[in-house]
Formats: sequence, C-alpha cells, structure tokens
Amino acid sequence: MEVEAGRPTWSRPVEFTLAGIGCAVGLGNIWRFPYLCYRSGGGAFLVPYLLMLVLLGIPLLYMELTVGQYLRKGPVHAMANVCPLLKGVGVAMVAISFIMCTYYNVIITWALYYLFSSFQSQLPWQSCNNTWNRANCTDRATNTSTSASTASQQFFNPDANQLFTFVPHPVTAAGFSPMPVSHPYSYRVLERTDGVEEPGSLRWELFLLLLLAWILVYLCIFKGVKSTGKVVYFTALFPYVILVALLINNVQLPGAASGIQFFIVPEWEKLLSVEVWINAAAQIFNSIGIGFGSLMAMASYNNFSNSVLKDTLAIAITNSMTSILSGFVIFSALGYMSYLQNIPVSEIAVDGPGLVFVVYPQAFLSMPVAPMWAVFFFFMLLCLGLDSQFAMVEVMITSLLDGYSEPLLSFFRRNELLVLAVCTGMFLLGIPHVMQVGIYVFQLMDHYTAIVSIMFLAFFEVVAICWLYGVRRLTSNLEEMMGRKPGMFFRLCWMVICPVLIAVILVFSVIQFKPARYENYVYPAWAQGIGWLIAMASIIWIPLAALHTLWVLPGSFSEVIRRSVSTRPSTFLPRLSFTQPISKSLQSSVHSLLCPVMPHIGVVASVTATRGPSSRSPFRNCGGPSDRLRWTPTRRACTACGREARWR
Repeated sequence: MEVEAGRPTWSRPVEFTLAGIGCAVGLGNIWRFPYLCYRSGGGAFLVPYLLMLVLLGIPLLYMELTVGQYLRKGPVHAMANVCPLLKGVGVAMVAISFIMCTYYNVIITWALYYLFSSFQSQLPWQSCNNTWNRANCTDRATNTSTSASTASQQFFNPDANQLFTFVPHPVTAAGFSPMPVSHPYSYRVLERTDGVEEPGSLRWELFLLLLLAWILVYLCIFKGVKSTGKVVYFTALFPYVILVALLINNVQLPGAASGIQFFIVPEWEKLLSVEVWINAAAQIFNSIGIGFGSLMAMASYNNFSNSVLKDTLAIAITNSMTSILSGFVIFSALGYMSYLQNIPVSEIAVDGPGLVFVVYPQAFLSMPVAPMWAVFFFFMLLCLGLDSQFAMVEVMITSLLDGYSEPLLSFFRRNELLVLAVCTGMFLLGIPHVMQVGIYVFQLMDHYTAIVSIMFLAFFEVVAICWLYGVRRLTSNLEEMMGRKPGMFFRLCWMVICPVLIAVILVFSVIQFKPARYENYVYPAWAQGIGWLIAMASIIWIPLAALHTLWVLPGSFSEVIRRSVSTRPSTFLPRLSFTQPISKSLQSSVHSLLCPVMPHIGVVASVTATRGPSSRSPFRNCGGPSDRLRWTPTRRACTACGREARWR
C-alpha cells in the first residue's frame, strides 16, 4: 500500500472504483428498484429514474468525491473545512451511518440464515413437510379459484409474517394456497410477536449469525483500505456472475416473457403522480449513497490526481445498470410465478427484502441442482450486504481517526483494536433486531432513517458545498487535481438544478409523509415518537454545530456570520503568529476556533496566516503533497492541504 502524506491510499485506482461500486450497489438494487417499477408503472419509471440519475445522482456524486479527494478527510472534517457554519452536516453523515449500521447488518444475518439452510440435498422451503408450516401450505401453487379476476390484493397467507421495509400492502391472489417458500421466514426465522409492545425472546440462531456477520465485517476492514482494497475484487464482481446466470435461466422459463413485458412496457399516466418522481429521487439517493458520507470517506484515500469524473461515471452507471439488470431478473421470475398460478403479472407484488427471500428462492425450485444455486445466490446477497456495510463502518473509523487519531491510537495501541471496538459496539446495539420483536424495530428505524433524514441531510450538504463554499471554488479544486475544469452542465447542476430539485422533493416528501407501519400493523404513538427521535438523532447535529460555530467565533454578529461561512483560516484569525511550541491549553483554544480548518496544530515557528499561499508564504511547505501538488492562488493556505495539517 502506498503512503502519501501520512495517510494510506488505495494501492490501485481500480480498488477505489470497485469499492465505490460495492458501496453503491447494495441489497436495495435487488429488491427496491424492481418493486418501484411495479408500483410506478413498469417501464415508465425508468424515465424519472434516469432523469434523476443525470440531474441529481451523477452531479452530486461528482461533488462528494471531489470534496473527499481534494481535502483528504472524512465527512466531518471535510464539511467543516468547506463551511464551518454547516460542519454539522458531516457529523450528521456519520450519525446516519451509525444508525444504519445497527440494523443493516441484520439483513446480512437473514441472508446467512438462508445460506446455511441451503446446504441440504433438498431445500427446506421446497416442501411443506416442516414442523413450522401451516395447514394451508401446499407443495405447489394451486388455483382454487375459478377466475383470476376474483383475485384480491394478497398473495401470501394473511397470517404470514411477510417482510420487510417499504411494505404498505402485501399483495397476491386470493384462492391460491401459499407456496412453501413463503413459510420459512414467517414461522421459522422471525417468530415475530403481535406488535412492538411485545418484545418476545432472543432468537439465538439469529444472535449467533449476527455475531458472525460482524466478524466478517471486521475481517474486511480491520486493516483499513489495505484489506478493503483486496476484498472488493471479489465482493464487488461476484454478484454479477450470479445475476447474469439467473437471468439466463429465468428467460428460459415459461411465462418469463410476460413478466419482462410488464417491466419494460410503460404506463405513461403514472408519470403524472408526484409520488413516482419522489420515489425515483429517493432511490437514486439511497442506492448511490448520496449524503451518507461513505463515498466521501473512501475518496479521501485516493491519490490527489486520481480521475474523479471517471470514477463518478463508473460508479453511477454501474449502479443503475445493476438495478435494471435486477429488474429483468425479478420480472422474469414474476412472469414464471404468474404462469404457474394462472394470474396476471399485475396482480403479483412482492416487495422489500422479502422479495429476495420469496421470488428468488422460488426460481431455484425449477433449476437443476437447486441447493447449489441457492448457495450461490445467498452468498451473493452476503457480498452485496458486506460491501455496503463496511463502507458505512469506514465512515465512522475515518472520522474518528481524522479528529482524534493520537488519543485513540494511544489508548487502543493499534488501529485494528479501534475497529474491533467499533464493530463490537455496533453488534451490541443490533441485538434488539434479532429478538422476536426485531422486525418491528427494523421497520421503524429504516422508515425514519432512510426516508425522513436523508433528504434533509442532502439539502444542507448541497447548500454548504454548492452555495456557501461555492461552485467557483469547487471548480478550481477540480482543475487543480485534474488539470481541467468541469463542464458547464455540472456547474449548472451544482448551482441551480440540484438545490432546487432537492428542495422541491423535500417539500413534497414532508407533505406526503406517512407514519411507519408494518403490513396492517399500525405503530402506537409512543413508537412513532421514538421513530422521530431516531430521525432527529442525525439531523439535530446540523443546527447544534452551527450554534457552536457562532458561539466560539469572536467579533460582532456580522463578522461572526461572515467568518462562519468562510473557508479561509485568515478569516478566523487574520494575523496569528507563534514563536514557541503551543501549550495544551492554548492548543485547545486555537483548535476550537480553527477546527477543522487546522485540525492538528503542533510545534510552530514564526507562522503568520496570510490570505493565500505564495512563493514566500509560510504555508508553501505546510506538509501538502509537494511532490505532485503546486500551490495556486485558488488554494487557501492550509484549508485543504491534503494532509493532517501541521504548521512549520
């Protein structure tokens, strides 16, 4: 692994590209996108989805990677460097990743459960000869109704505990006995209680698998980008082998063509619904990872001259193509189910994570060597989940080391022990999700974290970078790294299109917001209140950090406001000189004013802050990567020197 300026970097540029793809391409591409297509008019949904990709996804991803690579800091210090007034945006990114880490790994736990259950000569969901099957389970889907038109909107037994997030109405046809594949989660894995008021007992099998999931996450990241860069060669590429193999198999099944036709034939009238456009934007944000800080943190380990635009296009386009590929695989399987049950594809709907534990397992039953395909598929889910999970954990590790590397490493001695402590804490916080009440906790946290918080966070991130830091500075940063400015399209998106679109989507999201629910279960008021507290746990850092910045800055109110939106150290302390080593008390005082513009202040000698580096500037050799970086008037002293800043 190369080391530059005391900060590790990816051994090869392709490692970051693969890590970025692995971070962006997650489980949501497999289960969320196909469901949105079903709900939003089939192929018509591709119009708002691709439009939001071009106008929001690619420009904002380009922006995040630029900030991370240029400043070589995690989201907390990078955002405070960009705009001290909104430094809380970076803290909020870490907070939302922290919250998601506590429940996202539970999905990996479920995948592990199915993976180990697949190591049998006959898949356990292939028949109804299990103690946990209900009386109305049949070994094959049989039509007990004389007409498909009499089908109601429920596909699985209404008593069944169908999974998961984004499940407003579980749908299928009345008169059809549920296939055995719907029963393992309902009666074996979850063993859910009747509501969030009944916690139930600990599911020890899931508890041990959750522990195993966190061990796997730790092994992927305990060496930092050195270990992550090697893991992603497999975890980011292997899922495509399985997806292509499944597609080849599915298109040969009877009825697959009708399912694919339902996917690609648009219902244009659905585009008149505001909800469709909001869902498209939300899918782009959640899928690519805008606002979570993961890609910004990983980009901070890039070489300074790495091609940001190339990585942006590779990550964004691969992510969207994966979603579309998953849609073909899903809808070909839905067409097969439609053929077996003799009902229209439009009356079959499975959504959320349950999609990958219902539709896909059913497709295995028609394949030769079904257990082998099941093992491959659930191992693919494991890879997808791990990529996204260790990216979110990396946000926390990077931010902790950026701000408190010396005290943390002096306490833990080794970076590996710090990572172990973080993973252990996340594991303990995830235990409620492997109790019988776990599915209710999961749904509540996912609803208020992924839906409520992320749009607020993205809006303030764009305001901080595009308006307060400024498109002109961002353009200069890119020119310094790449040797050329970004095109007018990106500058227009950053300045006008992205902020306006996010604001509009945010307003409509608030207007159309619905309280969390799980199937027909309505959460009590106190549970909804906890949900809002979960949402506020990330958003609250934005105003709190802004108040802290305004409190610690000296001067009149107008001067404080002006300094709080400036990125220059000279704005904080126009003339700051030291001729002696800084004492700890003085260091703390200066740190509170400059943090994180100058996050690490050590022994200094005759240093005076100036308004820009020049050939005589004391910051000319401030510790930046001088072997490949030349100061220009656009650089502001040490605000983004690319290293842990140390005055000399």
